[in-house]
Amino acid sequence: MKNFAQLHAAMHRSLHRVLPSLVPRRQIELTGQYAEVDGIKYAMPLNSNDFPMLMAAFPINKRAAAGLLPGKEMRPFSLGGKGLLMVTVVNCTSTDIGKYIEYSLAIAVTHGSRPVPPLLPLIFQKSFGLGQFVVDLPVSTEISVKGGKGIWGMPKHQANLDFVITDTTVSAQYDQDGMLGCYIEIEQPAPVGLPVRLAVSNYCAFRGMLWKSNSYVEGTANVAYGRQAKARLVLGDAPGVAPLKTLGVAPKPVFTAWLPEAHCVLDDHFEAWFLTASTEAGAAALRGGGTMDSVVGLGQGQEWLAPPDRSRTAP
Repeated sequence: MKNFAQLHAAMHRSLHRVLPSLVPRRQIELTGQYAEVDGIKYAMPLNSNDFPMLMAAFPINKRAAAGLLPGKEMRPFSLGGKGLLMVTVVNCTSTDIGKYIEYSLAIAVTHGSRPVPPLLPLIFQKSFGLGQFVVDLPVSTEISVKGGKGIWGMPKHQANLDFVITDTTVSAQYDQDGMLGCYIEIEQPAPVGLPVRLAVSNYCAFRGMLWKSNSYVEGTANVAYGRQAKARLVLGDAPGVAPLKTLGVAPKPVFTAWLPEAHCVLDDHFEAWFLTASTEAGAAALRGGGTMDSVVGLGQGQEWLAPPDRSRTAP
């Protein structure tokens, strides 16, 4: 058994070496450089190492999802006539800004002026701007809000978060001001140990603009699809989650993934566009995210709020 485990690990290492890295050369060349942005000090590239991460995707009503996307250039990604709600929770244990949990609730989208055929964006990700529009992104610390929102336009806000690993499940909960935000629990998939290298484009609304940033994730994942994927998602009444309750989220996930140890590089290059509408009144009504004054007074605190109240989500 020991020899089999060693062989299994060696095979995974070999596969990781064969898979091409998706991290841009510029990020690699920045190794050893330093930056200070809005008073936050960074050692380049911007990476997180050896962190656990859970993911789950749930079918949603595509028309309702389209109604939540600001502007005219994003469209829900279509899978079997449905959109996808992407739930990703990362326990960032080693970063330049300390430890924090990041709890992403997003809609899978494509970006561009024309509709795209189903599934094709999975093959030509860059051509169709495949990514996710982040609806809500609570985090553990003030400094994570200051950096993520102030620099990359991410809808970060500090909340009560946890990340719990058992022998059979991984779960995370988020509360806000005494209200449940979201609870996600996945049954740990069978330990297939699939080597993965992902490029993830995040689209976010802030200051009446659409911001695109890219992250590059590497790790070994245990993944379950279809009937093998088991998860429980509970959406609460916190303000950031309220829009998601209009999406008709299906209880059964399309897939779940568990990465016990992942590595991520956040690209320091990003893009932004004005969110537009056909009329002035339409532009004023866009869900354009917060304004600059929402980050001006933020400090660099790394203290966490109290853990969320799990009695709200007990089975």
